[in-house]
Amino acid sequence: MNTSVLKISANQVSANRVSVVVTTYNRPDALDAVLAALIRQSDLPLEVLVADDGSGEATRACVRAWQAQAPFALRHVWHEDNGFRAAAIRNRAAAQAQGDYLVFLDGDSVPFADFVARHAALAEAQRFVSGNRLLLSETLTRQVLAGSEQPIQWSCWRWLGARLRGRVNRLLPLLRLPDGRWRDRVQHEWRGARTCNLALWRDDFVRINGFDEDYAGWGHEDADLAVRLMRAGVLRKDGRHAVPVLHLWHAENPRDNEALNRERLQAVLEEQRPMRALRGVDQYL
Repeated sequence: MNTSVLKISANQVSANRVSVVVTTYNRPDALDAVLAALIRQSDLPLEVLVADDGSGEATRACVRAWQAQAPFALRHVWHEDNGFRAAAIRNRAAAQAQGDYLVFLDGDSVPFADFVARHAALAEAQRFVSGNRLLLSETLTRQVLAGSEQPIQWSCWRWLGARLRGRVNRLLPLLRLPDGRWRDRVQHEWRGARTCNLALWRDDFVRINGFDEDYAGWGHEDADLAVRLMRAGVLRKDGRHAVPVLHLWHAENPRDNEALNRERLQAVLEEQRPMRALRGVDQYL
């Protein structure tokens, strides 16, 4: 794939001022693959914060093992397991971040070696960047976690073969395109902005009070964040064809609260509520 470097402008940020927040819950094998990829970044971040939504000892041991060799600060931010509380643990981790720029990444999404460098190059004042992902099959995921396959090092031909055999859902995100105004075409579109791969300035995150922790259980806290950012004048920048990640297969999470969260988001859209979350990151700052 094309790995041309994006140039840094005055509005952008250097990689060593980037804090990567990795959300995880009781999946240490996947987290291990993600941390291994972050340690091998071409441009290292300032720090990585593992936002742990109540995992057990195996995850703690995984983080400890990487802390012994990480070339950056690696911190484990944990809270008690009290159901799916991704919004809350992301807020806790972001409150401890020392960088100027936050990159949110899921603990089952493996980044390419230029992930941090390209996110840093895409950073722009009054913008947040939403990247995308490729979905790996169950079989390929098992091979990645076993160490027998390393797709982030594959050639174009290996990727084409994997697509033809159904080992990956698509190839288009692998196409690398230069920066440009075309990335603003989705600047008012909140749909599809996912915090499995999303970046923004820490000051903007704090200004809207981070994630709304009223979103408990699976779903829509990332859409709510995008809506409130836009109301604060922070528009979306398209990160496609720059910062793809490889999403490791897993069974679907329980979606018991999805309908309630969807109703909450709809109320936000209809009632034009204030941009700040009522229960957000400020309680940890």
